[in-house]
Amino acid sequence: MKTKIILDTNFLLIPVQFNVDIFSEIDRICNFNYQLVVVPETISELKKIINSRRRSGKEKKAAKMAIQFIKKFKVRITGNYGKVFKRADEAIMDIADNKSFVATQDKALRKMLKGRCGLIILRQKQYLHICE
Repeated sequence: MKTKIILDTNFLLIPVQFNVDIFSEIDRICNFNYQLVVVPETISELKKIINSRRRSGKEKKAAKMAIQFIKKFKVRITGNYGKVFKRADEAIMDIADNKSFVATQDKALRKMLKGRCGLIILRQKQYLHICE
């Protein structure tokens, strides 16, 4: 069975923000079978960034690229079985378990998930790291 790696919205912005290829980095650090997934709320958050008047051009570009990467790398969009959440963090908290990893930059989310699932984070704005 493949291990679920749940990608948070801010994590998907890393390729444009820090010029780090998160997909090859995940390949490098994960010596196990995995399935990349996002929650529908992440797609909604990316679309909000793209359509926002207050966001910078770079942020909008990062969000557009994130949506393209989701399609290109066949990232599975996983639902929460009829549950609807306002924020991606809440949806991620709902599906994260001890057999999954969450890839995020969000310190508050990382704190809430600590001990509940594995975490994948960006270190020194250069490479990814697994925190168990």
